[in-house]
Amino acid sequence: MESTINALGGILLNAIPTFLLFLLLHFYLKAVFFGPLERILKQRHEATVGARQRAEESLAKAEAKANEYEAKLKQVRAEIYQEQENMRRKWQQDQDAQVASAQQKAKEMVASAKAEIESDLVAAKKVLEAESRFLASQIAQRVLSGGAA
Repeated sequence: MESTINALGGILLNAIPTFLLFLLLHFYLKAVFFGPLERILKQRHEATVGARQRAEESLAKAEAKANEYEAKLKQVRAEIYQEQENMRRKWQQDQDAQVASAQQKAKEMVASAKAEIESDLVAAKKVLEAESRFLASQIAQRVLSGGAA
């Protein structure tokens, strides 16, 4: 048993340099290979995440600009529609005023024509009355004078 322990001790004693070499290799690889590799991967990750964040920020800014543009466009359209409505109302008022003026002129012309017809009627009645008296007197004279032709 002692020989086994001695053999085991010898194996352990021979394994110490290998173990130390293994530790040295571990720290060397960690410092020279895995450290820089980990830093590069971390930088890549940060760059990727940063690019995504910048893209999201850019997209948010673009959406904000689009919304702002839409709002301004809607406002300008509303102003144009308001101006068109005001212009239409003005034209309607002008047209209404012209129609009222034309109606007033037509009423005046009708009243003037009625007055003229009335004066013509009165004059015609006077002429007819005068002629009818004249004719009546001539008829009466012929009837009285006995000469009926």
